Parts: sequence; structure tokens; C-alpha cells
Amino acid sequence: MKRGISGWLAHGSIRSPLTPLFLLAAITAGMIALAVIPREEEPQISVPMVDIIVSANGLKAPDAVELVTKPLETIIKAIGDVDHVYSETRDDQVMVTARFDVGTDEDTAVMRVDEKIRANMDRIPTGIDPPLIVGRGINDVATVVATLSPTPAAAARWNDKDLYRLAVKVQAELAKVTDIGTSYIAGTSPEEIRVEPDPEKLSLFGVTLQQLIGKVRDANRSFIAGQVRDNGEEMTVAAGQTLRGIPDIGLLLITTRDGRPVYVQDVARVVVGPSPTESRVWSLARTGDGMSRVPAVSVAASKRAGANAVVVAQAILDRLEAMQGTLIPPDVQVEVTRNYGRTANDKANELLFHLGLATISIVILIALAIGWREALVTLVVIPTTILLTMFAANLMGYTINRVSLFALIFSIGILVDDAIVVVENIARHWGMHDGRARGAAAVDAVAEVGNPTVVATLAVIAALLPMLFVSGMMGPYMAPIPANASAAMLFSFFVAMVVAPWLMLKLAPKAGGAQAPHGEGRLGHLYRRVAAPLMATRRRVWIFLGTVGLVTVAVSALFYTGHVAVKLLPFDNKSELQVLVDLREGATLEDTEKVLFAAAAIAAELPEVRTVQAYAGTPAPFNFNGLVRHYYLRRSPELGALQLNLAGKDERGRASHAIALDLRRRLEAMALPPQTTLKVVEVPPGPPVLSTLLAEIYGPDVATRSRVALEVETLFRQVPYIVDVSNSMGHPRPRLRLSIDQDQLEHFGVEQSDVYDTIQSLFGGTRIGYSHRGAERDPIAIVIGLPKRDLSWSEQLASTPVPANTVPGTKTVVELGQVVHARREMGSSVLFRRDAVFTNMVMAELAGAYEAPIYGMLAVNDLIDRHDWGDLPKPDIRLRGQPLDESTPSVLWDGEWEITYVTFRDMGAAFAVAILGIYILVVAQFRSFKLPLVILTPIPLTLIGIVLGHWLFAAPFTATSMIGFIALAGIIVRNSILLVDFIRHGAKPGDTLREIVLHAGAVRFKPILLTALAAMIGAATILSDPIFQGLAISLLFGLASSTLLTVLVVPAIYVVLRDPDAVPGEPRAAPADEA
Repeated sequence: MKRGISGWLAHGSIRSPLTPLFLLAAITAGMIALAVIPREEEPQISVPMVDIIVSANGLKAPDAVELVTKPLETIIKAIGDVDHVYSETRDDQVMVTARFDVGTDEDTAVMRVDEKIRANMDRIPTGIDPPLIVGRGINDVATVVATLSPTPAAAARWNDKDLYRLAVKVQAELAKVTDIGTSYIAGTSPEEIRVEPDPEKLSLFGVTLQQLIGKVRDANRSFIAGQVRDNGEEMTVAAGQTLRGIPDIGLLLITTRDGRPVYVQDVARVVVGPSPTESRVWSLARTGDGMSRVPAVSVAASKRAGANAVVVAQAILDRLEAMQGTLIPPDVQVEVTRNYGRTANDKANELLFHLGLATISIVILIALAIGWREALVTLVVIPTTILLTMFAANLMGYTINRVSLFALIFSIGILVDDAIVVVENIARHWGMHDGRARGAAAVDAVAEVGNPTVVATLAVIAALLPMLFVSGMMGPYMAPIPANASAAMLFSFFVAMVVAPWLMLKLAPKAGGAQAPHGEGRLGHLYRRVAAPLMATRRRVWIFLGTVGLVTVAVSALFYTGHVAVKLLPFDNKSELQVLVDLREGATLEDTEKVLFAAAAIAAELPEVRTVQAYAGTPAPFNFNGLVRHYYLRRSPELGALQLNLAGKDERGRASHAIALDLRRRLEAMALPPQTTLKVVEVPPGPPVLSTLLAEIYGPDVATRSRVALEVETLFRQVPYIVDVSNSMGHPRPRLRLSIDQDQLEHFGVEQSDVYDTIQSLFGGTRIGYSHRGAERDPIAIVIGLPKRDLSWSEQLASTPVPANTVPGTKTVVELGQVVHARREMGSSVLFRRDAVFTNMVMAELAGAYEAPIYGMLAVNDLIDRHDWGDLPKPDIRLRGQPLDESTPSVLWDGEWEITYVTFRDMGAAFAVAILGIYILVVAQFRSFKLPLVILTPIPLTLIGIVLGHWLFAAPFTATSMIGFIALAGIIVRNSILLVDFIRHGAKPGDTLREIVLHAGAVRFKPILLTALAAMIGAATILSDPIFQGLAISLLFGLASSTLLTVLVVPAIYVVLRDPDAVPGEPRAAPADEA
């Protein structure tokens, strides 16, 4: 018998002393990799987003677009690897965001933007401040968030200022943790020494704000003046000193414009307290009579790139525990509201348990089906292959996360196929009792199945590997599956050919011991009872094949009818939810807090909610979803968020998605202020997007775009399963316009700059410097500005004195109200641009009957077609690509649809490449162009089981389902190759073709069934995971249907294409390889 590569591998290793050393080295390398490889919950997707923020004081949004936004966009678009350029222009501010291609290094992206802007500073308009460049990436997402709040009994003794001061010290201690990354404080602002002027007293004493600011600034100055020699020593001359506290500032003397001395404390109130920034954080917890509410502050800390999330998170928790009772007082409680290290470790341990469970189950299967010796071989082969795969994954830069572990779990049933085929054939050859030595028989057994096993293994790799080239944001998320599974297949082949024969020989029974029968066996006889009647006549075979084809088409129609939905990924079962609140522009912080507290009271009714944090006017610590959606910029009094912390997965009966649906239903009954939107936000599975359902509205002008967007928003609200509808336009923010009366200005001889400086100092405050307080005490900023209670235009404020140079009579100052006019006006709407094209966006989520964007899109498209647009032209509907013609309105679908389209498009292309690769491999093996078509025929049959399985489980067909479908192509082709190879080479002289195919099916049915059951066992262990349930269903039901049909369809095709009663080799029969 011709040995081939498999036979030579078995021959060289079956009695070699190097084989056990190879086994030991493989296990050792894998164990080392398992110990050092980082652990994370999800694959780290690098999607660098660089924000360029420009202050455009005094410019309305349309003017800022022309002066600032467009030049910046052209600069940024010239940078390589920039995928999209977004801009958001509002009154007085411009933000341009560069989103780089997936996989671009974050630091490199920031540096390239910075260098490009520096090289084009001449294009920044005169009078515009230099841009602020802020780079955000996956490594800025906090791994651990700790919320500090007083106990209910101590709530009266702690305020925002005290908590912030404590949080700063905690943050400094956490910075000592190895591999900690960015850390920040979410909550109130640091305390300040505030000099709060009294406009009436300033006017009474004739002191201007410029005098007050100048006096405090000059008194708080310290600098090096030079060098001096004294008594033979050279000393540094330090001039001035810094103010130490309230008394130092209050007792400063100011000389009024008419020469009178006045203390600062006579015209201003000097206090220490938090800045008047409009933000607050509250911690809410369920009590016996409702919800307790105490002030809080959150400390968020991320890990460095490449660090182990589990190790870093545990180090942070250990440091926090060490601080409690020392740095953190006993009456302050520390609640860990986010711990991605724990969730990553829990998920990894859960999946490793499933990996072990699948291994043991497959070993038991082999023990029952073949024998205990073969089961022991499998018990060695599987862990060895997995450990080698871990070693390869570490070399490739992958981490232990849910995706990479799922790749191993789903491939465990595939990688054991080689070992099953080898050990089953060795056992069959030993059972022949034909006088060969066991070693020689084992080598012959390996050589017999070697070549088809090589081709079958390469076929599975050919099916999986093209998925490595899926583009877009799903590419890096899915990459561990084809990479790890292909490596596992490659290692499994070598382990099966090298270790399995050696181990089988070591465990072989003594000479003369009982051996397994080498005939067809009971399963073979069962197969004959089913297959023989089907193969009796060609007519029956044609009916059987036609029925199978019709069933495949009929089952696939469930996609069209909507009984099996198509979605990118289902929602995962997370331990957190968010509720976002957007009030009308101009709403106060107190209004926002009222809505947050009302929503928190409703959320507290859910039994799964443990604690709640309310963030008013300040962003909550953001996750990957918040990174993409720019939640870290939600710094405005009318914006708020609730962070809902749920009970552990094992402590609640519902998944987080079911809780979110219940919460959304309850919140619908809540009375909201006008123009308020409230959204329930879940952590999205896989890559996040700006919104699940996103319609971009393009048109010729602002008015047309706005009207079309409002109409589309109305249509959104008519679809029952489209929820949380909002738009990007918002509402114009009210403004108080203080304009100078030029005639009065000239009459009183007032400098225009003095008026502007006075207005700026009153409403915006002026930071003077810092009061330094020595070692171990943080410096405090000194700020001159009005207190929050006085920030309203009134007669008192209008009496603020402004210096006058030439004044009739004896007055040396004039009142601010004498030279300015105040009026209310509305600001501009926010202007969005994507890739230099104006657009308005309508955003929504989906919940209920359909939760995939394609169904919402179809429903809205239908409403758009039937809607009465009046004097507006009906917008064109686009699925991809911005319109080239903006003269007519158009609706472009984006959001999750874009990622869904790219993912399934690329996976379809990967499937086509896989089929082509498998075809080439089979042609190379069998030297025939027709025979591979027979082998590939069972692939569509997997759809019968896949679609029916998804329908039975009411599960959507997702990207992971598609992965299972593609992987099944390799598995089914593997079975077909082994079956066809036996048909070609297992014929007995004088047998008809019908008898040959029946015998081949009967003999190969057992190993084919065993390999299918092994893969199904691996899939069954992940059936409960929400994300990878689609993969499990595809493997379970697809294998069940296709395996049973393969052993019938392939022989049936032989019977149809050839004369079933002919004897191969006789003159009237054509060669079998021409089939």
C-alpha cells in the first residue's frame, strides 16, 4: 500500500522515542501560553477616533461651517487610513472627528492628525484658537469603575467638594498599580477659592472688575528674578508670593479710581467651594421605603494596551481594599460599578469549563462507540491539540476572550475528527486478524485514510481561513475564529498522525486479545436497511433527490417570510444598562435631575436592579459603545444618564435584554417635559454603531433636509417595533445677546475691550492662578466670577461698574447697563456633515417583534413610498454610498445595517472562496473535474437543519450562524471525501456499483456519524450563549441533517449518474473516477 505523507509520519513516529518527548513539549508549551496569555471579555477592536475641537467664540453655526469646519475637513481628509470624517458644528464651537480604518494604531492616528494640522496652521482662520486634538480608543475604556459615596447615616457630613478631594487622592493611589492606563474622575469639579464680586458694592465704591482682577492676580505672583551674591554665597532671587487662603485675599487693598482705599472683602465675597459647573452625581440604592439618595463621585481606570484585564482589575481592587479604613474613611462606601476583569475571568472560566465538558463528552462517546483504548487516545489528543493552539494564538497576538475560546469549543468537534478516523481505522485493521504485526497494521490503517484525511483537513481549513479577511469592524471581532480553528485543524492532523498511532500501540491488548469486528457492524446494518430500498431503482433515487431539493428550497423560504430573522448579532446578557435623558436645550440641571430621579424610581421597581448612579450634566464612565457614540462629550446641564447595575447572571432569571424591554415599557408611561427624549441603552454585541437604525437625510439646503428629516422621524414612530426615536438637529438653544451701544460708548469714553472683559469676567469667570498649600495638599484654583445664584441678567448685574476715561461731571465709572443692550434670541441648530456633505440624522433602536435593522428599514421604506409628501419631493432611498446629486432629497441607511451588509457580503465572498478552494483540493486529490461536484453537493443540504433549527429556537440568523454554515461546508465535504474515497478503493471484485456504494456507506457510516456527533457535542456546550447560539444551532442541526443526508445523497448521485447494476472494471462500464 502506498503510504503517503500520513503513512510516513505514522511509520516514523510509531516506535520512536521522540514521540513522547514531542507530546511532553507540546503540553508544556501550551501550559506556558495558557498562563501568560492575557484575558479579556471581548476582542479588542482598535477603531481610533480623533476629535479636533475648535472654539469659535461669537460665530453662529452656519458661519462657523464656512470659516472653520470646511478647511479642517479638507485637512483631515488628506490623511491616509482615515475612513470617515464627521463634523458637528454648533454656535461657538466646531468638532471634526476623524475615524480611522479598523486596526490603525491609536497613538499613530493621533500623531498623524496633529502633524497634519501643524503643517497647515496657516489655513486656520485669524482669530480662531489653535485646535484641541483629543484621541480616543479602545484602551481609554475604563476596566474598573469605583463609585465613592457616603453611607446614608453620614450623608449630611459629606458634600461634593469633600468627595472630589477624596477621589483625587484615590486616583493618585491607583496610579501606582502596574499596567494601569488612563484614569479620570466622573462627577463634580474640584474646589476653588472663589472671589464673588457684588455688582452693587463695586458700583458703590467705584471699583471696576478690571481693578479687582488685576489686584488679586498681581498679589498671587511668584517668579525667579535672577541671582544675587551675599557673604560669598550665590543665591537665587525669588520675587513675590502666592496667596495662602481666604484671609490673604480678603484683606488685599484696592485703590479706587478716585483714590479711596477699599478691601477686597468689602466689594466681593471670598469663599472656598466647588466650581459652579452644572454637574452632579448621585448614588441611589433600594431601601425598605423607596430609594436612598446620596452624593457620589466615580473613579474610572483603564488598562494599558496589551495588559491582562483580569490581573489589572484585581490589582486595582486590592489597592482599593487596602485604602478602606485608612485613606478612605469608614463612613464612605466604595461600590465597584464596573469590573471588566471579573466579567472577563468569569466568561473565560465558564468557557474553559465548557471546553473540558465537551472533551469529556467526546471521550465518553468514543469509549461507548469504539472502545476505552481509543477513548484514552482521544483524551490525550484533544488537550494536546488545544494547548498547541493556545501556543499559536499567543504567538499570533490573540488573547483569551469569548470569541477565541468559542473558536476552540466549536472546533473541538472538528479537530477530533482526524483522531477518530485514525483510531477507528486502526481498530478495524487490527480486527482483520490477517497476520500482520500491530505496528505494520496501524501504519497501513493510517496510510489508508491518510490522503483523504489530508485533503479533508485542508478542506476544513480552506472553509475557515477566508473568513480571516472579513473587512470592517466585524473583521477583528471574528478573526480569532478562523485563525484559531485553522491552527487547531493543522495541529490536530499532526497529532493524529504522530501521537495517536504511537499511543494506540502502547495501549494495544496482548496478542490474541479480543479485537473489534472489522465488518459493517450494527450501524452499518442499520444504514443498509434504510439505504437499500432507496437505491433499489433509479426512479426511487430521483424521487428522493427531488424531495431533498424541494425541502431545501422550501425551508430556505423561511428567510423570506420572516419566520427566521436575519441580524448581525443578538444582544448579550450583560450586568449593566443605561438610561440616557436629553432635555430641551436650555433646561437647567435641576430639571435634568428631576427626570433622572423619576426614571430611577421606575427602574428600582425591577427586582434585578441592585444600585443606580445618576449623572446629571456630566458623562458617565463610557464603554466601547459610548466611545463610538461620543458619550464622553455629554457635558451639558440638559443631558443626564442613569447607570443601572444588575444582579449577577446566576442571581436573576431574566437576561439583560429582557430586563431592558421591560424597563422601556415601564418608562413609556412616565410623564416627560416637552421636547425630552429618553433612551434605554444596552451594551451592544460586537462592534457598536452610532445608532442601530440610522437614516441620513441629504438634500439641497438646510430647510429641505430638516423638513424631510422631521417627516421621516414621524414615519419611524409609526412602526411599533422602532423605539427611542430622536434626531440630530435638536432644538435651537436660547441665548442672551449683550450688544454694545456705540453711541453711549463714545459718549462716556468707555473702551470696548473693557466692556467685553467685564462681561466675560461676570458670566464666565476669570481664573487667576493657584493657592499653594504645601506638601500633601492639593493647590486650589483662585477664580473671580459671579456665584451661580446671581447668573441672571438683572438691574443689580447691570449696575456693575465699567471704567470710563472721559466722563461728564465727576463720575469715573459707568454702569454696564448704560453701554449695553440685552435681548433674548434663539441660537442655530446643530449642523452635521459626513465626508464633507451636509446631513441630518434620524436615529432609533429596535425592540419587540423585529430587532434587526433590515426589517425596520423595509417598514420605513414602505411608509416613505406611501406617504403624502405635499410640496416636498419624495426622497430617494439609498442602501449604500452618499448621493452624488444633492439637488433632490435622499435617505441613506447607515448604522448597524452598514456593518451587517459589509459582514455578510464579505462572509459570502469568503464562502465562495472556500468552495473554490475545496473544489481545487478535491480535483487535485481525485484527478477529476466532475467528482468534486458530487462531493460538494451535500453542502446546500445543511440549510435544512440550520434554518429549521433557528426557527425552532426562535433565534435570528446571525453572523455566527453564517460562520457555522461556512464551517459546515468543510465538515460535510470531509465526510463526502472519506465516503467517495472508500467507494473508489474499497470495491470487491465482481460487486456491482449499487453494492459498492452501499458497502461504502455501511462501513463509513460509523466514523462519519462519530465525527458528526463529536462536533455536535462541542456545539451543544455553547448553545446557551446568546452571541454564539447561532453558531451552535448551525452546527447542531446542520450536522444532524447533512450527515444523515450525505451518506444517502452521495451514493444516490452515483446511482443516478452511472449504471447501478454495472460491475466497475468490466468493458461496458465507464471508470468510476469519471463520475
